[in-house]
Order: sequence, then C-alpha cells, then structure tokens
Amino acid sequence: MLVTPSVATLNQLAADADIVQLEWWHHPAIAAWLCSGTLPAMRLIVWAHVSGLHPPLIPPDFVRTPHRFLFTSPCSLEHPALQDLVLAEPAIRSRMDAVFSSGGFDDLPPPSQRFSGKPLRAGYVGTLNFSKLHPQLLTYLAAVTLPDFRLTMVGDPTTGEDLQTQAASLGIAHRLDLRGYSNNVGRVLSDFDVFIYLLNPLHYGTTENALLEAMAMGVVPIVLDNHAERHLVHHGETGLLVKTPENFASALNWLNDHPEERMRLSANAAAEIRNRFSCSHTHRALNQHYAEVSQEEKCSFDFRTVFGHHPADWFRACQGEEAWRFPDDRPDNTAPLSPGPHHLYEKTKGSVFHYHRAYPFDPRLAAWAKNLSKEPPL
Repeated sequence: MLVTPSVATLNQLAADADIVQLEWWHHPAIAAWLCSGTLPAMRLIVWAHVSGLHPPLIPPDFVRTPHRFLFTSPCSLEHPALQDLVLAEPAIRSRMDAVFSSGGFDDLPPPSQRFSGKPLRAGYVGTLNFSKLHPQLLTYLAAVTLPDFRLTMVGDPTTGEDLQTQAASLGIAHRLDLRGYSNNVGRVLSDFDVFIYLLNPLHYGTTENALLEAMAMGVVPIVLDNHAERHLVHHGETGLLVKTPENFASALNWLNDHPEERMRLSANAAAEIRNRFSCSHTHRALNQHYAEVSQEEKCSFDFRTVFGHHPADWFRACQGEEAWRFPDDRPDNTAPLSPGPHHLYEKTKGSVFHYHRAYPFDPRLAAWAKNLSKEPPL
C-alpha cells in the first residue's frame, strides 16, 4: 500500500496496472491527480461513493469518459442530467452500473429476538450533525405520542452536544439519550428494536452501511422517503418509509401495537440484507466489470476538460445548484448571502473549507471559504 504517492509514481502504477479503479468522493487530492495533465494510458473504472443527486454533483462528462462508471446506488441514475445523457447517447448506458459498496456482515452476530412486549427501544448509529441528520429531527421526535419514548443516539459526542442543547430548549431533552462513539456496533444494535434513520433530504450518501448493519441485525428501520433510502428499505416488507412527523409518530405506534408485524419485518430485513448486500454479491458484480474492461484497449485521459485547470475550478465543477455562491468575481468582503444547506459547512467531505485547506494559496477558494464562514446554515 502506498499513501500519498507522487504524481509520477501514481502515473507509473496506473500505466503498469491491468485495471485502475478510482474511488471517487470529490476529494481534493483525487481531483488534483485527475487534473494533473494528460494521464497515462489505462483501463479506468470510476466507482462513485456519493449519489450526485445533490452537491457534490457528478458531471455528466465525468460519467461518459472512463471505461466504466459505477455508482453505489441506483438512485444516482435518477438525476435528470444523467437521464438526459442516456437519452442523447444510449450506448453509454452499457458503461454505467450501480454496485452497492457493502462489505458484508460476517462480523456481526446473528439477529436476536426482540419481541418480549417491552416498550420499543429506538436507536440511531451514525453522524450526529445536520448535514446527515434531518434538520427537523427534533420536530419528528416531538410528534411522538408513545409514553416514555426515548431515542438512543450513538455517534460523535462533540456534534451531539448541539443536538442535546436544542432538545433542551424545546423541552424534549428527555427523549434523547446520547451515548457517544462505540467500536462495538453489533452489541449496540442488539439493544434496539427500531432503527430511527431520518436523514437530511439533501444528504449525499448511497449504500448507508449503518442502516444496512441495523437491518442485518434484525432492527426494524424507519426511514424518510429519500432517494437513497427507498432503494434500501422496502416499505411494509423490510421496514417503514415515512414523509412527515405525523407519519413517523403513526409508524412508531403501529410497530408498538403489532409485535407480530415487527417480527415479520425484522426477519425479512435480516434475510434480505445479508443476501442482497453480501460481500460475495459485491465481489461478483465488480468481477463482471473487471472481466469486460480487461478486454478493452487502454486509453489516455485528460480530466481538465471536465473539472478545469485550478483547484477552485475542481471544487465548483461539482456544486450544481449551489455554484452561484462561488462566482469568480465575488470579492472577499461581500456581505453574507442567504443561508445554505448544511453540507456546505462541513470541514471535510469535499467542502470549500476542505479544498481551501488542501490548496491555501488559491485566492478564489480563500475568498469563498471566508465568505461562507459568515453565513449560517439553514
């Protein structure tokens, strides 16, 4: 394994390889290599680990360029720009596919029985900031009518502090139990009956491994009817999809009042997830593409035609509907704009702050980061 090799070393490795597989998250270091000049001839597979439905977007020209472009959820194919691309160039569809990036569940214990008639034990495992969680999560919790309902949340305690403070201000602090980070996910999930996974509609996730792990353990999920989640949870079969706080409250009441239905959903979820998202399933899907691509000719690539020549260009090329916040002619003393979605304010995840930290001498990134820091999220 090589960590942060030089461009020359990376180019040589790519030239020597039978197949190059690029894992893409819109990371600034990956963008730098892609846009370093004309890359050596290679057989290139790009595997995108963001949906591209919201920033960071996946430019259509990026999809059409390599030998194969793989998404990690079929939801990515729902983007209008990609649908237009396939309509304009039908042959390109054979070079696109969705392969979920699941590593299997062999390290998790088998599902356990959770239907003793006790009050529902509800939990969440994952990121606790609102770039991932629904910004109105506490409104959903306030709508619950079950007595003594409490949501156990396992994740970064630093971001959880803000959540607890907001809950206290709304008078529902008793409905949150923040446990901090855990290295033993299997043990945590064995204590839950229901997995509450209400995500920001603008989140960029795809395979959602935390959700899959819960389902593989037989924890019944309640998720929002977002693009990625509806490809993972089959409503009424392996979990429940909801749209409003009232739907959420009703779903909890139904699960509480129908333990036999919880048992059915639990068994269905564990069986389907452990089969559909097994490591062998991912292995077979990737191997099919490797076999096909290995018969094709190597090609040289110049992704500067897709992303541009400079770090600020690489960043802005994937901003889609938020690109207006990052114009070339915006001075660094501009007054704050209207609040933006939470993902813009991440310190990593390909945000402007992430790119500025990687390329501190790019003047446009510096100005954009300075101005965005004045603007609170929605």
